Amino acid sequence: MEKESIAVGLDIGTTKIVAMIGKKNEYGKLEILGVGKSKSLGVARGVVNNITQTIQSIQQAVHEAEVDSGYKIKDVVVGIAGQHIRSIQHSDYISRSNPEEVISENDIDLLINQVHKLAMLPGEEIIHVLPQEFKIDGQAEIKEPIGMYGGRLESSFHVVVGQASSIRNVGRCIKSSGLDLSGLTLEPLASADAVLSQEEKEAGVALIDIGGGTTDLAIFKDGIIRHTAVIPFGGNVITDDIKEGCSIIEKQAELLKVKFGSAWPGENKDNEIVSIPGLRGREPKEISLKNLSKIIHARVVEIIDQVFTEIKSYGHEDPRKKLIAGIVLTGGGAQLQHIKQLVEYITGMDTRIGYPNEHLAGNSDEEISSPLYATAVGLVMNSIRNNTRSAVPLNQVEVEKAPPVQVHKEVVVETTTHYEEEVSVEQPKKAEQVKSASTEGRMKKSFFDKYIDKIKEFLDNAE
Repeated sequence: MEKESIAVGLDIGTTKIVAMIGKKNEYGKLEILGVGKSKSLGVARGVVNNITQTIQSIQQAVHEAEVDSGYKIKDVVVGIAGQHIRSIQHSDYISRSNPEEVISENDIDLLINQVHKLAMLPGEEIIHVLPQEFKIDGQAEIKEPIGMYGGRLESSFHVVVGQASSIRNVGRCIKSSGLDLSGLTLEPLASADAVLSQEEKEAGVALIDIGGGTTDLAIFKDGIIRHTAVIPFGGNVITDDIKEGCSIIEKQAELLKVKFGSAWPGENKDNEIVSIPGLRGREPKEISLKNLSKIIHARVVEIIDQVFTEIKSYGHEDPRKKLIAGIVLTGGGAQLQHIKQLVEYITGMDTRIGYPNEHLAGNSDEEISSPLYATAVGLVMNSIRNNTRSAVPLNQVEVEKAPPVQVHKEVVVETTTHYEEEVSVEQPKKAEQVKSASTEGRMKKSFFDKYIDKIKEFLDNAE
């Protein structure tokens, strides 16, 4: 009997770390078997800045997911974000030795491999090479060149680049947590898979994923990824503003934002007041909801302005590049009241909130359908498409292995640390399929396998 594909995504966010285990049910929908989440300690703006704390947070999330699902996690795909990510447009070509032979996968691999050799700035490495449109002997706008004849094969590429040290630090945390790293992918691409329809990608759409530490942008047109960007601001900056503006502690600021916050100041009347308990014997503090909204509004406008600048730099005002489907908001920040209306007001573009529920099985927990989990769901979806078997039932583990050691590799750190804070979840995505949103499955495993192998080799040598 064929073993079912069990996929695991790990979203290492600024505010939370989420491990999600899932499989495809008989109707082709995603069935979530288990979710683990922990407060993200040691990560700032999507970048690891404390290895020990990050390992503990990963272990807690993984342990929770294992207990919740009854599966033992062996390897994970990780979503990559952070302020070190940038993207570039690049065109390249190859001259084929025999134009009388049809173009094959090998030719495309050769072309993509050539792009991987691009000279980067010191300390940078290429994460994704996403083919956009091909040209064969000058004939443009070819989406699928395989099977055609031609001597010169040319393509434009969307190349995603990140800091090698940041990526390796993530790899170190995964390995030290007792897991194998089976794939890396850009988080906005994972979120896009979870919340965007193919029709929206064809018509032209901008996905804005507002996380805790960063706001990620992915633009699609004609079914192809056209532009990506990472803005180094997110929900945490709004919380900091409330903390400073109202002279309260961070925990209270976050609670105020979530329960009473609005991105549109006009919605609150002047006499609406909320009382905050004072610190250790001090008098309670009264805060006007109108003032709270003004603080939130100022920062959200700044974030949206920066995102809109990126949308304009893509060329949205060109009629041929127009984003007919407008904007889709997702991530934890998308739950802020009236943010949809504010985005429409600033950009003049149709906007909706993106939920990952379309791809989830009907009996899924309502919490998982939240925009918070969009990245996580997208990562598991992509992992499933690669037929991964990233987790095995716990009873099998007990039979196969006597000593209580972490799965895969000789791991030193055990999953014993627990925190009590509740956190929300996003998730990683499988590197091997993101290669192109235009030609599903174009992302050949070979390149990512080489890249993952390179990280593993680096980690082994560093020990």
